[in-house]
Amino acid sequence: MRWITVGPADQPGTSIVLHPPAADPGITDDERRTIAEMMAKGTYAIITLATTDLDGTFERLQASDAEVAQEPTEQPYGVRDCAVRDPAGNLIRIQELR
Repeated sequence: MRWITVGPADQPGTSIVLHPPAADPGITDDERRTIAEMMAKGTYAIITLATTDLDGTFERLQASDAEVAQEPTEQPYGVRDCAVRDPAGNLIRIQELR
């Protein structure tokens, strides 16, 4: 598995990780086909953003009729986040910066 991390030079706290979605050696050929089908439909992609005001951001998204996938929640792995879908069905997770 290989990946590349990129980001704007003037924003050192911003990172974009790019990796092939089916590069995991534990994925079967059937799973790779499923991933390819999901990507074609726009339901596989995900982007994670961060904000210092998760509740305010969530309220603005909810007021704009965004499709809510998860309200702000304290996750067992140590972050508080929420999730919405864009018009193409892609998942957008937004974490709270602490």
